[in-house]
Amino acid sequence: MSRDAASDYGCPFAAPFEGRTGLITDPWFYVAAVPALLLTGFSKSGFVAGSGAISVPILCLVIPPVQAVGIMLPILLVADLVGLTTYWRQKHELNFRILLIAGVLGNLAGWATAAMISEAWVRLMVGIIGTLFALDWWLKLRPIPKDAPGPSWAKGTLWGFVSSYTSFISQTAGPPLAVYMMPQRLPALTYAATATCFLTCINWMKVIPYYMLGQLNWGNLSTSLVLMPLALAATYLGLWMVRRIPAEPFYKIGYAALLIVSLKLAWDGARATMGA
Repeated sequence: MSRDAASDYGCPFAAPFEGRTGLITDPWFYVAAVPALLLTGFSKSGFVAGSGAISVPILCLVIPPVQAVGIMLPILLVADLVGLTTYWRQKHELNFRILLIAGVLGNLAGWATAAMISEAWVRLMVGIIGTLFALDWWLKLRPIPKDAPGPSWAKGTLWGFVSSYTSFISQTAGPPLAVYMMPQRLPALTYAATATCFLTCINWMKVIPYYMLGQLNWGNLSTSLVLMPLALAATYLGLWMVRRIPAEPFYKIGYAALLIVSLKLAWDGARATMGA
């Protein structure tokens, strides 16, 4: 993410925060931070998979993108560990193995091309893919096969790579991952566990590259610590709900969240590419 990318998200109130690296005290920041952190926690629990993709854009309504990433990454890493320790034994082993191998390659590709790729175009493409995939399910444009497909090295490698790459460039791992995972119609707990473990691993892979690319400002850690309890509370709430919601409504919630998130990403990407 480039330092002059504030316009990618359309952050009209970010200017007063430029250069600030300590604890943020402006109340408008916390008005944006509360829904962003709730979505992050639900996403990290696997309850509303992919919803965390719009957390950074929400924060970018009030702070610059680089600062938003610096504040969010420590929170994401801690919330990820909660999900990882809870779900490690429940994940789908073959799917996880396929995705993780592809995820390593995606992170390396993201690191190598971060300075050359437009984040706006990545968000636009991810948004379009996710929107079409969700609409295909909601509108029943194609007959749903009676038997769900199983794990696939070809599809898993493709979408695992795309998910990891777009996560590195623009924090948008959820929609590409859903394109691969949701058609398998796994039990809700297995789906949530596999997605959470994979996303945890690729987030931790980003720490050193992000630091070397200058995207982490550890002066923001004080704000991260203030926000962290809310994200953890939302994560635990999501974990509780995943274990109690049957598969059918779980997937309906998932496809609805995917559609909303994808439309938001496509909108942000389109506005930025058109210079809005």
